[in-house]
Amino acid sequence: MSSQQLKEALETLKETGVRITPQRHAILEYLIDSMSHPTADEIYKALEGKFPNMSVATVYNNLRVFKEVGLVKELTYGDASSRFDFVTTDHYHVICEKCGTIVDFHYPGLNEVEQLASHVTGFKVNQHRMEVYGECPQCAAKDAH
Repeated sequence: MSSQQLKEALETLKETGVRITPQRHAILEYLIDSMSHPTADEIYKALEGKFPNMSVATVYNNLRVFKEVGLVKELTYGDASSRFDFVTTDHYHVICEKCGTIVDFHYPGLNEVEQLASHVTGFKVNQHRMEVYGECPQCAAKDAH
């Protein structure tokens, strides 16, 4: 699954004229495989062994490039540092208020919300986002002790 996503992502970069450097390749691959919505720091730490001369700034710059071509979404929740999410099909996030873990969930019915909002208000709707907040199973288990 992820190799197909990586292939498509690299195609998108080629089409938009973005040079594919080994670092960009590695950052994309990490984002696709991680599914944990990593911060730029986490991406940097995961890849610094492979690219000793790469800086956090390099990671940020590449994430910005990916964001501009629509491959990556920047998630800003509360005051925590931004997390980055590889753009797959429409999905929503459930966020733990204690540890900040973010988990994806899919709910196709929410696409109708945009149509309804547009119909009721006359707006031309571009996007929507939904966040669900609670306590993850790990934090809940800690609290139970």
